[in-house]
Amino acid sequence: MDTAPPPLVDRYGRVHTDLRVSLTDRCNLRCTYCMPAEGLNWLPKAEVLTDDEIVRLVRIAVTRLGIRSIRLTGGEPLLRRGLPGLVARLTALGPEVSLTTNGIGLARMAADLKTAGLHRVNVSLDTLRPERYAEITRRDRIADVFAGLAAAQAAGLAPVKINAVPVRGVNEDEILDLVEFAAAHGYRMRFIESMPLDAQGAWERDRMITADELLAVLGERWELIPVGRHGNAPAEEWRIAGTDTVVGVIASVTRPFCGGCDRVRLTADGQLRNCLFATRESDLRALLRGTADDGAIEQAWRNTIALKGPGHDINSADFVQPDRPMSAIGG
Repeated sequence: MDTAPPPLVDRYGRVHTDLRVSLTDRCNLRCTYCMPAEGLNWLPKAEVLTDDEIVRLVRIAVTRLGIRSIRLTGGEPLLRRGLPGLVARLTALGPEVSLTTNGIGLARMAADLKTAGLHRVNVSLDTLRPERYAEITRRDRIADVFAGLAAAQAAGLAPVKINAVPVRGVNEDEILDLVEFAAAHGYRMRFIESMPLDAQGAWERDRMITADELLAVLGERWELIPVGRHGNAPAEEWRIAGTDTVVGVIASVTRPFCGGCDRVRLTADGQLRNCLFATRESDLRALLRGTADDGAIEQAWRNTIALKGPGHDINSADFVQPDRPMSAIGG
C-alpha cells in the first residue's frame, strides 16, 4: 500500500500543497504597473530550466513532498515552446495543473492544453476598453484576449477566471463593468489588490484600491452574500444575491492571508522561494545540474520551507521589496 509522504511543513505548522512554477520571465506585454516600456533583461536560455528539469522537480514535489496542485505562470507561460507537451507530462504525475496567462495566444492553444490535461486558466484583464488596454499594456491586443477567453471556455477549461488589478486613476471606474462582462459570459471575476512587485519600484499605496473600497462599490449595485474562502485559497468570495455570479477579492495588502498560506514558488531559473515577497532564494537548479539525488533535492526543499517567515510585512516599516519583480518571480 502506498503511503503519503511526510507533509511539507514550516515552523508555524503550515502545510504546503500548492506549487507555482514559472515557465519563463519573458512577456509579450509591457504593462505600466509591471515593467518599463523597453522591457527587462530576460534570463539567458541556458539559465532557464529545461522541460526535463521541471518535470523532475514536480515529480519530487508530488511524490516526496505532498504537493497536490501546480499553477504554471510567467512572465507569460504561453510563450514557452512546446507547452502542451510539458503540461501532459506534468498532469501524468497526478497533480491538478492550472495556468495563469495574459490570454494572448490562448485562442490557438486552449484546445491543445485541455487535451494535454490542463484543468483551468486564469486570464489577466484590467480593462474592457481597447484604448485603455493599449495604454496599460503598451500593446493593442485586447481582441486576442477576448478570443482567448472564449476559446478557453469552449475547450472546457472552466471555471475561466479573470484577474483584474484596479488602480486609482487608471481603471477603478470599470469595476462594475468587469463583473457584468464576466457574468454575461460565464467567467468568474476576481480583483487583486495592487502589490509592490513592479520592476520600477514605483508602487504607491495611495493608488491601490483596497478590498473594502471594492466591496463598497459592488455593494452599491448588488447585495453581496459572503461565500468565504475555499480552504487556503487566496480569494475571499461573495455571491451576488439572486444569481450564480461569484466575485472574488484577493486582498494581499489589507487583509493578508499569510497564516493559511500553502504556496511555494519555483522561478524559471530554478530558484525556490518560500514566499512571494521572499528576499532569499534556494538554488535548486544547481542541485539538478550537479550530482544531487532526489533525496538531497527533497531535503533542500524542506529546509527552505522550514525557514518561511510568519508573513510578508508589507504593512511594516521594515518591509523590503524583493529584488525580482513579479514577472521574474512568477504570478
